[in-house]
Amino acid sequence: MTALNALSSYERQQELTRLLERSGRLSVSQICEQFSISEATARRDLDTLSGEGIIRRVHGGAVLIRQATPEEPILRRSNEQEVEKERIGRATAALIQEGETVFLGSGTTVLQVAQNLVTRTITVITNSLPIINLMSEKENISLIALGGVLRDSELSFIGHIAEQALAELRADKVVIGTRAISLEQGLTNDYLPETLTDRAILGAGRETIIVADHTKCGVISTAYLAPLAAMRILVTDDKTDAAFIESLRAQGINVIVA
Repeated sequence: MTALNALSSYERQQELTRLLERSGRLSVSQICEQFSISEATARRDLDTLSGEGIIRRVHGGAVLIRQATPEEPILRRSNEQEVEKERIGRATAALIQEGETVFLGSGTTVLQVAQNLVTRTITVITNSLPIINLMSEKENISLIALGGVLRDSELSFIGHIAEQALAELRADKVVIGTRAISLEQGLTNDYLPETLTDRAILGAGRETIIVADHTKCGVISTAYLAPLAAMRILVTDDKTDAAFIESLRAQGINVIVA
């Protein structure tokens, strides 16, 4: 077996990643001791891994960026983080004013927002079949439903038809979820065709509100959606890492902890 101090830079970075997978966090001094390298070399390795979106630099060291797990179909995940999603739903609904036009995206967390809006006099635009069903008989709500290709696992309408309709619509606020939020990689999803529709959704509102529980924060997924700057407000729960929240606030993003 090759001695750690004889590894190439690539091999050392691979081994460093494996160590972070086991420990979650390493300091620069620990890396120097483990590999018998200088602080300058350790920091270069960390800079390389950070640039690849594998780790996040923190004071004195680094932590591993977790990969989002594949998302279960909407009906299977309805009970996941249920309490947190209920709180997020109430806090987000409080941001919507009477008479406003709001776009509500798909997913279980946005559905919680919708359930807290059913008594409001508002206009709702949505591509979510569960939200269409929820609001279709509410006389106080003017409902605009997008067509398109039905993604059966998410019960959402996506694709070219939905995106063409979005080009003709404008909302005061857009409320959508996302699979993952990373300080380094921004907003990411795990299904590319829906990501393209979500980009069109982001362009349809004056203000974008992302709803995401703690399991979606500090992780990355497969398909790039948008930079962090596309998000005006994040509504999350009190289990989200405090340092992650403060980093977003330092970038001018309003983070509401429900």
